[in-house]
Amino acid sequence: MTSRWKTNGWLPWLCKVLAISLLLSACQTTPVGMPVAEQQKIDRLLTLMDQRLNVAVMVAQSKWNSGAPINDPVREQKILDDLSASLTNAGEGEKSFMRRFFQAQFDAGKLIQLDLHAQWRKDKHARFAAPPDLARDIRPELDRLTPLLIDALRQARPLLRQASARQYLQQRSEVLVRGDADGAARREAVRVLLEAD
Repeated sequence: MTSRWKTNGWLPWLCKVLAISLLLSACQTTPVGMPVAEQQKIDRLLTLMDQRLNVAVMVAQSKWNSGAPINDPVREQKILDDLSASLTNAGEGEKSFMRRFFQAQFDAGKLIQLDLHAQWRKDKHARFAAPPDLARDIRPELDRLTPLLIDALRQARPLLRQASARQYLQQRSEVLVRGDADGAARREAVRVLLEAD
């Protein structure tokens, strides 16, 4: 049977059809005309967002042990107010965007924490032996990431006025950003970036 396929030319023909189908599929899903430098700016932003969401796992462990509530609107408000105050050269539009972006990161992180706590409750998970410490381990990492995210946002935001850049961001987020809670955390994290302004 194999030799018959080869002698009749079906196998090479089938390989060509498959290759053409894959190329056409790639053309339909990859934004056209996105320079590599622009792709790298979006990838950097998404990678930093993923790093920030990874911290949510540490927060979930700490709060699992302490019993602290996942939702902390007073702390979130203080962080957002401090963020706005730190953006001394920014206009009101940029400050508003930054606040919306970071609120989305808080909300995405809470989705991860809620998902983990639900799973741990279901599994009757014990307290963690050495959970990360909020003051010693978690806040310094968030403080390190915040200025990096602000810089990456400032570089990527002008690009996101283009539909092709938003499409690229949507596709790459599925590769570069963790998809906890059936992807809900990722969707929340990128939501503000996909809104054309």
